[in-house]
Order: sequence, then structure tokens, then C-alpha cells
Amino acid sequence: MFHKSRIYPIILIIVLFVVWKYRESGRLKEISLSGTTMGTTYSIKYLSKDGTGYQQEVDSLLLVFNQSLSTYIPNSEISQFNRDTVFYFELPFFLPVLKESKRVYVATDGAFDPTVMPLVRAWGFGPDQSQMPDSSKIDSLLQYVGFDKISFDSKMVTKSKPGVELDFSAVAKGYGVDVIGMWLAEHGISNYFVEIGGEVKCKGVNNEGKSWRIGIEDPTREINSRATKAIVELQNRAMATSGNYRNYYVVDGIPYSHTIDPASGFPVRNVLLSATVFADDCITADAFATAFMVIGLEKAKKFIEENPKIDGFLIYSDKTGKLRTFTSREVGNIQIPNDSGSK
Repeated sequence: MFHKSRIYPIILIIVLFVVWKYRESGRLKEISLSGTTMGTTYSIKYLSKDGTGYQQEVDSLLLVFNQSLSTYIPNSEISQFNRDTVFYFELPFFLPVLKESKRVYVATDGAFDPTVMPLVRAWGFGPDQSQMPDSSKIDSLLQYVGFDKISFDSKMVTKSKPGVELDFSAVAKGYGVDVIGMWLAEHGISNYFVEIGGEVKCKGVNNEGKSWRIGIEDPTREINSRATKAIVELQNRAMATSGNYRNYYVVDGIPYSHTIDPASGFPVRNVLLSATVFADDCITADAFATAFMVIGLEKAKKFIEENPKIDGFLIYSDKTGKLRTFTSREVGNIQIPNDSGSK
């Protein structure tokens, strides 16, 4: 017969085991997904009660997404529109991007303009690699640039003249992030991190119960020695970064960036090296990040200060060539190691 002094420790062990199993059963599991899309990579992390992985579903959704908005797919919806004059929507992605593009186009006085596609192609940054154009070529293409040449309703999109084309590369990754985030939310996931090509949206917390931490790249480092300039904690917000430090080429010692000024038709050249924008939606952050690279440092700072729903972290070069940063009010907890040039 067991003595009471021996029974109590056994009962205590059983109770502790039951409590541990109960806590484990309620603990969320972190699931990680990764792959390629839109000519880049994606990374997804989310907390799941049952540990369900959605790799196949995410890949299928991104395939359909690209079939709507990729200019690198000849029979995509946007490619069909670029060849024709009228296009009737078949998939649910084209119209929301048109709506957001028009809103940002108006808000930035045309600095963000997806109709730069003919110029993008002429400068060799589109699906067709072309020769570097001269001024007369640029002048001839500017007649096709201007989002006011595009009109749309809930069923179709049209252009005012043949030759007008759309390029959503400045917002497609951001909108893709939003689409994946919405899909996860519809499947009961409230804590997630979604990143496509550096554009990010976060909801809730990570598996440690803390805000998601994202690095912002140093634009001055070579591609084979990438480094982080800053680290930001992100929760229930999106961020996107635009810069001319990766996608460019050099001719006769002059760098030509992929960001085209819709007004001049030429690649942008200014002291702003990268613009990271924070907003509720990643498509919004993505669009404004591109617009800021076009309008430059001072106008970008002024825009951020006048628009409370937009925040920014700008990296630029001062008159002496020294790297400087500008951080707006509500970016949150951002860490910039060994930096004396923040404002």
C-alpha cells in the first residue's frame, strides 16, 4: 500500500503534465512558406492553431495574380490591354490596381504614373530589352504617357489612343502582399508576415508574442555584400521600399535607373537613395515609395508631413556625400545602428 507522502508527488507530476499539455494544445504553431513570383522571391510566416500549411494554395493564387498583372506573360490581362484598346475584366485584380493608381496619380500630381510603360521599355527595363533612346525618341513616346489617357469602370478599362500602355511593376508586389494577407485572414489567420520582393505586410505578432522585425537595406552596399541599414518593428501595418541602387545600368560612367520620371521621360537622378513608406496597405506603400523616388527628398518629406496616414524612412546623400536618414513621426520602433545622420 502506497504511503500518502509518496502519492502526493505523483499527483503533482500528473497535474503539471496535464497543465503543460493543455498549454501546448493552445499554443499557436509558426508555419513558414517560401517560393518565387514576379521575378523575385516571397516569404510568408503565420501562426496556426492546427499547423496547416498553405504552400500549394498560395502558389496557385500567385499564379492567377500574375496572369492578371504581369507584363512578362504575353497573354496576361495587362498584356492583352497593352496590345488592344479595350479590355473587359476577367480576374478580380486589375480593377483595384487601377483605382489605387488613379488615387496616387492624383495625389502626387502625376509623379506616380503606370502609363510609363513605353518609356520603361525604351530604356531597357521592361520585358523587351531595348537600346538607350535619344531625346527625340523620348519626345515621341511622351505622347502616350499620362494616366488621364486611361478610363475605366467596374467592367472594363479603355485607352484614349493606341500606343498607351500600363506597367504595374511599381505596385504589383505590394498588391500581391495585400492579396495574400487577405487570403490568410479569410482562413482564420490573424498573425502573419507576408513579404514579396522586399514589400511587407504584418498583422498581429510573431511566435514570441512580439511585433515582427524587418530590415531595411543599406542602398550604398554592393549587391554581393548586402547589409541592413535599419530594423523596424511592424505590427498591423505595411511597408515598401523603392530605390535605384539595384535595378540600373551604367553607360559611359553614367548610371541609368529603372525609375522613370513621367514628366521628362528620363530616369530619375537625385540625392534620394531609397524611400521606405509605411501605410495600412502594401499597395499604397508601394505606390508612394515609387512616387517619392520621382519627386525627390524635399517634396517627399513635405508630402509625408502633410499626410498623416503615410509615414516614411528616407535614405539620402547630403552635399558632402555622407549618408543621411529622415524618419517621420509614427514609424514606430526603428533602430539605426551606428548612425549619426538621422533627422
